Amino acid sequence: MTETARTGGCQCGAVRFRIRGELGRSSICHCRMCQKQFGNFFGAFVAVPRDGVEWIREEPSYFQSSVNIARGFCQRCGTPMTFRSPEGLEITTGAFDDRSDLAPTIQINHAARLPWVDTIFHAPAHDNPDYYARQESIISFQHPDEETANWPEHGLRL
Repeated sequence: MTETARTGGCQCGAVRFRIRGELGRSSICHCRMCQKQFGNFFGAFVAVPRDGVEWIREEPSYFQSSVNIARGFCQRCGTPMTFRSPEGLEITTGAFDDRSDLAPTIQINHAARLPWVDTIFHAPAHDNPDYYARQESIISFQHPDEETANWPEHGLRL
């Protein structure tokens, strides 16, 4: 049987990972620390096998956010990457190259959620074709969602 590898990394491509083995639960956490780590409404994570993560470029830097928790990030671009606790390592959902099958299966610290978070998708969608056409003309320096032999390919220094 062939073992599937999952890959991912930060926005600039300096921190990249490969995971072998079965992924654990996919969750979102509403705690204030996750809100601050992501600068957003909640944090989204996937539990990874204890010995199944290989850092194939740089490893994340860590901030000790509490006695038992360290939060990993790319020191170069600031992308939130990991949540490390005595129970193991979780990697941010958005850091995976393919996120299509990583829907959250549980919400953590649900009582701490922002009071309006349950209704955010009821807001109208911004659907202006001109806006999206302008977005397509942007030259992105973001690492693509795939492995690359050399990065950055655009000549900027990491």
